[in-house]
Amino acid sequence: MSDVNGPTGQTPASNGPEDAAVGTAGAGAGAEAATGSAAESVAGVGVPTGSTADGPHTTAAAGGRRVRVVLVDDHRMFRTGVQAEIGETERTGVEVVGEAADVDQAVTVITATRPEVVLLDVHLPGGGGVEVLRRCAPLMADARQPVRFLALSVSDAAEDVIGVIRGGARGYVTKTITGTDLVDSVFRVQDGDAVFSPRLAGFVLDAFASTDAPPVDEDLDRLTQREREVLRLIARGYAYKEIAKQLFISVKTVESHVSAVLRKLQLSNRHELTRWATARRLV
Repeated sequence: MSDVNGPTGQTPASNGPEDAAVGTAGAGAGAEAATGSAAESVAGVGVPTGSTADGPHTTAAAGGRRVRVVLVDDHRMFRTGVQAEIGETERTGVEVVGEAADVDQAVTVITATRPEVVLLDVHLPGGGGVEVLRRCAPLMADARQPVRFLALSVSDAAEDVIGVIRGGARGYVTKTITGTDLVDSVFRVQDGDAVFSPRLAGFVLDAFASTDAPPVDEDLDRLTQREREVLRLIARGYAYKEIAKQLFISVKTVESHVSAVLRKLQLSNRHELTRWATARRLV
């Protein structure tokens, strides 16, 4: 992991796609703007209809409001696109004060910068978004300066949505969201509101509809967080080498996790595993 110098420093530049940096609260004009082609290549965070050529304008920005944000996503190009879309503070009111590509980086950056809102991907190397929430629980509980989390993920699986909400996130939106709506969602989360993409709200309502505890999938609960990550990637068709690279573990460790998953779920091969995961909407 890259060294993090705290809220007044920046991590050294990296040649790989998974680097992350901590910006300063006043970095604004010092951060390099992403090129148009880079921003356009990020699916789901496009310039919304009705915006000017300079991008989305918000009521919050016009009223002088500001919100400090940290971006947590393991895809550097996506972080660059989000930064280009919402991070021009004078225009949107959003100041991106830090970035992170995995769980350890995220916890370090969030602790150092203490943003109002964290845009958090669900699937991250090192334990996923749920692990970030667990380790940042004291920051969320700070009555004077709470750090609030908004999940921003490509996944629309019910288990992912409910998992991060149980972990303390204030909302969940998918990466098909427009730049204008994302800025609005960030300000709403800063205000303490709950924000969801339309169809995802139903998952949460269903899970917490009764006063009883939400139903538990006993089979899934047998798996560790890392085993769940490996399970999803196997079910999505990734090869062992690809999984090892994405999770920063060895191929042998991947094999061990797959064996443990098959044993705990009493399955025979990855094809049965894929069917099992698909039936539970984990893919």
